[in-house]
Amino acid sequence: MKFVIVGYGRVGSRTARILAQEGHDVVVVDDDSDRVERAESDGFETVHGDGADEAVLLEAGVDDVDAIGAFTPDLNANFAACMVGNHHGCRTVLRIDEDYREDIYEKYAEDVDEIIYPERLGAAGAKTALLGGDFNVVADLATNLQLTVLEVQEGSSAVGKRVTELDLPASARIYAHGRERESLSIPLPGTELEAGDEVAVITETDRAEDVRAALSTETTSAQ
Repeated sequence: MKFVIVGYGRVGSRTARILAQEGHDVVVVDDDSDRVERAESDGFETVHGDGADEAVLLEAGVDDVDAIGAFTPDLNANFAACMVGNHHGCRTVLRIDEDYREDIYEKYAEDVDEIIYPERLGAAGAKTALLGGDFNVVADLATNLQLTVLEVQEGSSAVGKRVTELDLPASARIYAHGRERESLSIPLPGTELEAGDEVAVITETDRAEDVRAALSTETTSAQ
């Protein structure tokens, strides 16, 4: 598959490397000459320019890629890049910081295929979003991490809590959430858990049991 990555910072660089390691073609776009130089030294084809500029993205081949990931810290620039991607018919993945209000999230979510929170997902989640992967079948995130899908049972202490309010080990993150009989997706920060919901949790392997205890649930599926 072919991808354009806008922004070669922490998230963009790691995502690009993961994609390249799996044999995908990646073009990096960045307006910072140092980051462009670093991407080139890492072996990537690059375009030096503003990722919100359609001409720059066309130079990067946005009209002939499977997806564009806009991972700069600038939400407006990321959204502009995704709108160019939409125009050219590719999958769009938008980075948004976790502290944005829910109404801001909803405003942007309507126009892109996927939104990622780097604080929650990191590069592995960004890669999965770009590939259109199923959140239930993510594997090999890291040698010391595992993804566990848990069902929130009736009477659980998690019922009625927002995903950001759960008392989880410091290393654990809610990766995805789904209502009963619905597919999993990235939750809004204010999403409240209900009995029958499923949550996908990424945690260090040796803390998995602590996560189960904190949620007072039983594992329903895991990959």
